[in-house]
Amino acid sequence: MTKQPPLNISLPQRQPSQTVTQWAYQSLRNALMVGQIPPGRALTIRGLADLLGVSPMPVREALRQLAAENALEILGNRRVTVPQMTAMKFTELCETRIALECHAALRALPYVDNERLEQLRQLDLEIDQAQKGGELEQINRLNQRFHRLLYGANPHQITLPLIESLWLQLGPFVRLATQQLQDHYLIDRHKEAITAIERQDSLALQLAIASDIRDGLAFAGTPEMLQRFLQTAAGE
Repeated sequence: MTKQPPLNISLPQRQPSQTVTQWAYQSLRNALMVGQIPPGRALTIRGLADLLGVSPMPVREALRQLAAENALEILGNRRVTVPQMTAMKFTELCETRIALECHAALRALPYVDNERLEQLRQLDLEIDQAQKGGELEQINRLNQRFHRLLYGANPHQITLPLIESLWLQLGPFVRLATQQLQDHYLIDRHKEAITAIERQDSLALQLAIASDIRDGLAFAGTPEMLQRFLQTAAGE
């Protein structure tokens, strides 16, 4: 059996108000969302506890929460894995992302002030730099921050937790897809979104967000491409 390389997870600083279980959950959730836990990677409660430097109990509880969000699957032998992905499930997750995120962007548009708009511009520049440097995890992290900042402008929004749930389920797979950015990110959709916000053009903003999501998933643009990708993700 080929020995798996050590798992590299970025551990956030634990806040004084956080319990160990909350911190373990946040750490594993963030790792999944940016693709630090790849599809097919065998995990154990003890191994994750050692990695996080905590006892197995908070890890076990964190894994239960993530399993309830369909982000991880706890197997009968106490091993943990990213749930198996199918072409139909992948397509459903992607189409749901487009529907929810276009809605969130539309509702946020009236509330994006100049300060937030400038923050969006700065994040877009940081994403450009990360792309030039090939910093895959940073690209994913900044991209999510850009979308979260935009949608969060709406003080009445309720869709962001639903959107993040989709990011969580897609994270391990999109991380692999990010390696093909140079082939698919030919147009900066974030700049299109920023221009649409400047013009208060709701249709253009929704089109930019939808195109941004589709461009990011262009590696699976046909059933054949999607099948090859899922086989790669499964380590076949």
